[in-house]
Amino acid sequence: MSVRTFLLPDLGEGLTEAELVTWLVAVGDEIRVDQPVAEVETAKSLVEVPSPFAGTVAQLHGEAGQTLDVGRPLISVMPSASAVAAAGMAASEISASGPATGHSDPPGHSDPDGEAYRQEEKAGSGNVLIGYGTPGGHAVARRTRRSRASAAAPVRVPAQVLQSEALDAEALDAEAPHAEAPRCISPLVRKLARDGGLRLADISGTGPNHLILRSDIEAALAAAGSNGASAGSNQADAVATGPSGEAGPDPRTGPSGEAGPDRRTGLNIASRTPVTGLRKTVAANLTASRSIIPEATVWVDVDATALLELRADLKRRHPDSTPGLLAFLARFVLAGLAKFPELNTRFDPAVSPAEGAQLTAYEGVNLGFAAQTDRGLMVPSIRRADTMNARQLDAEIRRLTAAARAGRATPAELTSGTFTLNNYGVFGVDGSAAIINYPESAILGIGRIIDKPWVVDGELAVRKLTELTLVFDHRVCDGGTAGGFLRYVADVIENPGSVLADL
Repeated sequence: MSVRTFLLPDLGEGLTEAELVTWLVAVGDEIRVDQPVAEVETAKSLVEVPSPFAGTVAQLHGEAGQTLDVGRPLISVMPSASAVAAAGMAASEISASGPATGHSDPPGHSDPDGEAYRQEEKAGSGNVLIGYGTPGGHAVARRTRRSRASAAAPVRVPAQVLQSEALDAEALDAEAPHAEAPRCISPLVRKLARDGGLRLADISGTGPNHLILRSDIEAALAAAGSNGASAGSNQADAVATGPSGEAGPDPRTGPSGEAGPDRRTGLNIASRTPVTGLRKTVAANLTASRSIIPEATVWVDVDATALLELRADLKRRHPDSTPGLLAFLARFVLAGLAKFPELNTRFDPAVSPAEGAQLTAYEGVNLGFAAQTDRGLMVPSIRRADTMNARQLDAEIRRLTAAARAGRATPAELTSGTFTLNNYGVFGVDGSAAIINYPESAILGIGRIIDKPWVVDGELAVRKLTELTLVFDHRVCDGGTAGGFLRYVADVIENPGSVLADL
């Protein structure tokens, strides 16, 4: 019985890596098809990865906290005696029924570079993730084969891969228009080559049928004097140079490369923490926001005394069903967006000279709200929040907050917002020039509510004051629209009765 190795699947469109949070099985455990074997973090969510194989766990490839590349080994399984017997019966049935038309390879033909993928499909887990799984149930899945004529062609690379390579100008040299396209299937390998400034056409693959592997890219980078570990980054670390111009030691390490005093500050380095998982996603999103959006900020002080008194009265009369304060504020924001829909749009830059920039408007509002969790800041969104009253909003806020803190929020729930509400007053601060949750166009922040002196009807009084701060994309609207929206929300907070009539 041979050991079967399950490769880490693509858990989200375009992802090339995932952080291994914890193993759910151990070496020697008996597992079944579709049993979760590991918990990984990607796209701000914790995902349980099911095994397509049944049997005994032979090896776990990786440790908790390690970042694994898509397509690398995750777990190896030794088939149990019962699983082997079942597979033999299935194979006998398939042989008796004969090969399906259009699904068999020519006699004697082999496809070594696709064998691993076929073996995974034959497992028939039925548990489909993006880039992983089978069409259904526990049946044996079959791949559609090309015709006998095309199978005899020298290049056995999917057509979409060839097209992608041609579009990226990596497939062929201008001087050699009839040359074969480089054989490369893995998106990760293409990314490593692109980030390292290499052309696939210049690399000889060492895999089956000259397939270009990751090791080929790393060897080419090493030969060119590059550091293979930096191939996955768009920007190489700066290297200090000596007085004669030669490369010096890494400024983050001591003279011999070990951890030691920092060369720039002279201070000893306490620790280095890789930026992975949620923090890596947050950093990329915030960097994109500040780099792309020309933002502006407006703010106003608001007397929230009437709102707090109204909620306290409702709490006395309906102690078990009174919405939280954030639900009331969400309802006010939604009413404001109905009057000023420009803030619920998205700016789409020009994709070609013939098609200019556009403002994309939505039929409805997916209201995002910032939720602090043990794993970092997340922004789950309430889908079609504009159709809900305060009690319904309160229920969704509680559900999504619990899901985000438990790591169960889906990527769709974390990335589908059109406007964000940020209650940073829970941290005891009065105001903040928040960063817009790209690609949205605005974010409204609410500071803490505290007692302050305030003039009411010409007399000084102590009132419950808060500060509202609106950060908006100046490309989608001007200051008049932003100020009008902010003033409307402030007025409703000070006089909440009319908007809460549908409570």
